[in-house]
Amino acid sequence: MKTHTVLKKNIERKWYLVDANDIRLGKLASVVASLLIGKGKVAFTKNLNVGDCVVVLNAEKISVSANKKETKTYFKHSGYVGNYKVETLGNLLERKPEEVIIKAVSGMLPKNKLRSEYLKNLHVYAGDKHKYEAQKPVKIEIK
Repeated sequence: MKTHTVLKKNIERKWYLVDANDIRLGKLASVVASLLIGKGKVAFTKNLNVGDCVVVLNAEKISVSANKKETKTYFKHSGYVGNYKVETLGNLLERKPEEVIIKAVSGMLPKNKLRSEYLKNLHVYAGDKHKYEAQKPVKIEIK
């Protein structure tokens, strides 16, 4: 038997379309992270980006549990004294709804050099219009 090795030139990417309307943030992020990594593929390799591309629509209509909009916080620090900033999920959803999904998916990806490559294949939009019609993405239902 011979071992099959995946080469970068042989990687085929599919495009998936996910509608985030009334879907829990954690469930959405876990499904999208799995697609980006390519865990379901036969040719999955830990050291290569063999994952697919994902387009997420309606980012502002995601669902979160109970009072998480007021209690969940995001932290940011530039490294300078006194520049520690805290923002709640509700404020971030109003200001940049795409950023909420990107942060959730990023937290579920492996913490290595491939994380930034995986995130380049994630495209999040606040509304229901996107510019990837030419790629003919396959729509996925998340329950």
